[in-house]
Amino acid sequence: MNNDSSSRIVLRLKEWIAAAAPGARVPSTRQLVAEYQASPVTVQKALRTLTAQGLIESRPGVGTFVRAYRTARPVDYGWQTAALGALQAPRLTNTAAMRNASNDVIAFHSGYPARDLLPERLVRSALTRAARGEAALSRPPVAGLPELQSWFAQELSTSTPVGVTPPRPGDVVVLPGSQSGLSSIFRGLVGHGQPLLVESPSYWGALLAAAQAGVRVVPVPSGPDGPDPAQLSRAFEETGARMFYAQPNFANPTGAQWSVGRGEEVLDVVRAYGAFLVEDDWAHDFGITAPSVPVAAKDDSGHVLYIRSLTKSVSPSIRVAAVIARGPARERILTAQAAESMYVSGLLQAAALDVVTQPGWQTHLRGVSAQLQSRRDLLATSLSEHIPEAHLTHLPKGGLNLWLRLPDGVDAERLTKDCEAAGVLIAAGSEWFPAEPEGPYVRLNYAGPNPGAFPEGVRIIGAALKRQR
Repeated sequence: MNNDSSSRIVLRLKEWIAAAAPGARVPSTRQLVAEYQASPVTVQKALRTLTAQGLIESRPGVGTFVRAYRTARPVDYGWQTAALGALQAPRLTNTAAMRNASNDVIAFHSGYPARDLLPERLVRSALTRAARGEAALSRPPVAGLPELQSWFAQELSTSTPVGVTPPRPGDVVVLPGSQSGLSSIFRGLVGHGQPLLVESPSYWGALLAAAQAGVRVVPVPSGPDGPDPAQLSRAFEETGARMFYAQPNFANPTGAQWSVGRGEEVLDVVRAYGAFLVEDDWAHDFGITAPSVPVAAKDDSGHVLYIRSLTKSVSPSIRVAAVIARGPARERILTAQAAESMYVSGLLQAAALDVVTQPGWQTHLRGVSAQLQSRRDLLATSLSEHIPEAHLTHLPKGGLNLWLRLPDGVDAERLTKDCEAAGVLIAAGSEWFPAEPEGPYVRLNYAGPNPGAFPEGVRIIGAALKRQR
């Protein structure tokens, strides 16, 4: 009876609201009880229903009123079609790597490590101290806090060999994340319509940043050992490009790491063409069986633009990175960055610096390395057991991902959807190719949550693959 009475009251009040003026006072609960011969509980349930539907609003201590805007009228945005013109860059689609996942799925899709791989205690303490300091209320220098600039410069200096001039703190520009730095570099140093050489496959965010900057991307094939220097040289020669974007250490998505010799060969090619190498060292803190060895450590003539991020290793909420650049290129990057974001939050800079200078930071990284190795090996073993027909290109020495080649003829996009329907999230490899994919691939993140579910997740992927074939 209460349910029937509540529905009856809702229908009658909707009729009253439709005829009432916006902001009109709704009769009190006592009045409605008397009018509809219903209990106070039934009346309150009806009012809650109307509130949830956005028809009325309650003002504590004042009363209940008809909402000023009760229905959403269709809005015509047609004028924007003429104002904006044709789409000049691809839309930011819901890329698999950035999707949120519920707790009841097995997640291999993300580009970030799980929360239990983050230095949570160090981050919380650092944020508390930063909030109490000057950084919480003052504007930092445009290029970044001097102490943080010094830390980034000093870290790269530890890898700089004898005979090479190490970077200075003044060569550092602090960024609100490496993605922002890529956008500034492509806009400020390449320019609209100009060619940019990019490893293929490569980080999808770099491809998006290049597209938004109007840069013409030219793919250069790259394997487990990096790009072929001869092919890179030919690409420079044929296109007239003056920049090459690459990830020499634990590349996303393949996990590839250049040898020291390959890095020197690539650097020789870049120098020969008077060009820049944009070195994205996003996974510097995620070495497993090998450390990250920056190519930038071998260059003091300004050919390497070195991007170092703390976002993934410290916290995704502390978006702090840096680019180390020498000469006029640094000033152009700084100008482009200032036009986009003015400066990076001093609070976040102070917190990031606090974390990486704590004694517990290195201890944490050693623990993360051991956990990543365990998760990587578990996922690789599960793949060989449940999907023997797929090919693991190589076992990476660091990073967060495995790059899996599927059998010819497999539709990776369809496989992704089928797996999602079964409760497993994976990322189709097509997002990482600047041109047509060379084959069907998926990227699997072994740093995700609940590694105990990895074997079951791989079994589900294998079953979906068998159904498709």
